[in-house]
Amino acid sequence: MTIYERLKAFKRKYPRTLAWRLRYHAKIIEKHLNPGEKVIYAFAAQKNDNPFDILSTFAFVLTNKRIMIGRKRFFFGYLFTAITPDLFNDLKVNMGIIWGKIYIDTIKEFVAISNIDDRALPEIETMITEFMMEQKKLLQENKQK
Repeated sequence: MTIYERLKAFKRKYPRTLAWRLRYHAKIIEKHLNPGEKVIYAFAAQKNDNPFDILSTFAFVLTNKRIMIGRKRFFFGYLFTAITPDLFNDLKVNMGIIWGKIYIDTIKEFVAISNIDDRALPEIETMITEFMMEQKKLLQENKQK
């Protein structure tokens, strides 16, 4: 299943999530996938903390090595960020009446993800936190060896 198909499946499952131009955003993530990297989970949402800014759609992809965040700009260029398990600090979920927000706290930045269908919040939180805790545990075990 391609990243675009995963994003479409997420949007079909949670239709109240505000997300646009999924095919273009998926291409940015595909461009930055490393050899041996496998996609575990993908969703799309707005990367901002403003509920009225509905034009900042990003693709969020959880791979077996990191969280990838990508967006194709409207005219030219793109934005890409990767969050590796060693940079991950915490995750916070905020649920509103219609939409929810997820905040990912890293060592270097604070990522706000908004306008997510409130029914999708538990699924996203579970996927990200379970993966990150598993990876942090592996990092600790490798350091002790």
